Amino acid sequence: MTDQYHETYMTDALGPLPFCPGCGHERILKDLDSALTKMQIDPRKLVIVTDIGCIGLADRYFKANSFHGLHGRSLTYATGLKLANPELTVVVLMGDGGCGIGGAHLLSAARRNLDITLIIANNFNYGMTGGQHSVTTPIGGLTPTTPGGNVERAIDICAIGAGAGATWAYRGISYDKDLDERIIEGIKHPGFSILDIWELCTAYYMPRNEYNKKELYKLIETSGLNSGLIVQSERGEFGAMYRESAGNLPPAKDISALEPVFGHKLKEQTGVVIAGSAGEKIRSAASLFSRAGIMSNLHATQKDDYPITVMTGHSVSEINLSPVTIEYTAIDSPDYFVIVSEDGLKKTAALVASLGSTTHLIVDEGLQIPDTAATIERLPLVRSAKKAGQFTIGLIALGALIERSEIYPTEALRESVRRHQKPGIVETNLRAIDLGSELAAD
Repeated sequence: MTDQYHETYMTDALGPLPFCPGCGHERILKDLDSALTKMQIDPRKLVIVTDIGCIGLADRYFKANSFHGLHGRSLTYATGLKLANPELTVVVLMGDGGCGIGGAHLLSAARRNLDITLIIANNFNYGMTGGQHSVTTPIGGLTPTTPGGNVERAIDICAIGAGAGATWAYRGISYDKDLDERIIEGIKHPGFSILDIWELCTAYYMPRNEYNKKELYKLIETSGLNSGLIVQSERGEFGAMYRESAGNLPPAKDISALEPVFGHKLKEQTGVVIAGSAGEKIRSAASLFSRAGIMSNLHATQKDDYPITVMTGHSVSEINLSPVTIEYTAIDSPDYFVIVSEDGLKKTAALVASLGSTTHLIVDEGLQIPDTAATIERLPLVRSAKKAGQFTIGLIALGALIERSEIYPTEALRESVRRHQKPGIVETNLRAIDLGSELAAD
């Protein structure tokens, strides 16, 4: 309850409502105001959510919190608001156009059963943009986009909502004398509620179709649809179930900050590329390499490239290390380039061919690389990986790179392995780093 009695939840500070004479939106909004007044909801805990469309002009005329967003997306904003603050009463105002554009959001809201009330101002056309047909335009309806009469079947919003899981759905028209009471029922329902309110668009739909109040009453019946309360059931409310499930989550892992404990020798930003095959733990090795850089008081970025397939194809990682903030994360000309497999070579062959003399290229001894100006160093990476164990080739190559470049101490990479890998593989990977260092030192 509020601290004071509210005779209305609407404001005339902006002047009269901005709708065409006779537009059904005004009747719906006044019934919403009547419902809110009867309920005396605290306006500080009330949110009116709208999107694009004539009905989207409404939120400014209520003395409550409001959120106005993109066409068809109002239910997404409402979902975020209600989950962030379960104490809010969230009412969504949407047109039939928004229901069509945001159809997936409507299905998701019904499926979740979050405690939100959706009021649809359904006038069978896009009234704000000239009267084009919408997903609810009746068969035969005349609009600028259906000049010969609409031939598409209109969707049954209540049935679709119910099929997706909505637990309360009502269909009526803007002239219903008890519409405010139905809105109260929808707001009080502990779950997702839909009010599909049919109304008249006096600017576009009525003139083209010679529609009036009498025909509107008949339309529900002639369309083969039901009116009144269509669905009323109970099931778990999404917000409550979500919060309960969050309480059952396992404790979060203790992720310690990567405090600098080593030094480095970099004077400027340095780019490193490592290219191999999916399944060789290339990205994991690159991540350990980047973290070691951070522990060496460097800034680091990493970008990975791999196909959608699992354990097949290429795996390429690009790492930037810099003594100052990294403003540009692309690597136009790598300082160091590592290739450990045919998949990696195939993916990066064009880049290898374009490398300049300033790039140090470390490549497995068995790979046939294209002509390049880069400084080439061939090492038995594959043979060494067979000695060290499965999935070690990336760390062997990076161990060799660190030994050759002296970007930061090898011990930084070893410490990164100790901190960030499972105990069962730490010793294997430490051995891989040592093998790489030995290869580069020979």
